[in-house]
Amino acid sequence: MSDPNLEGEDFRRARRGRNIAIAVGLAVFVILVYVVTIVNMGSDVLHRPL
Repeated sequence: MSDPNLEGEDFRRARRGRNIAIAVGLAVFVILVYVVTIVNMGSDVLHRPL
């Protein structure tokens, strides 16, 4: 790994951009899995007897 103290501003900006892209991608994936799970369970999931 490179030493963060010796990096230029361009490298820091690029790393931050990649980190944000990964975070957004992960959030989209989690939301997609949640939505697909709810859709597969169907609308009767709220009307099941206890």
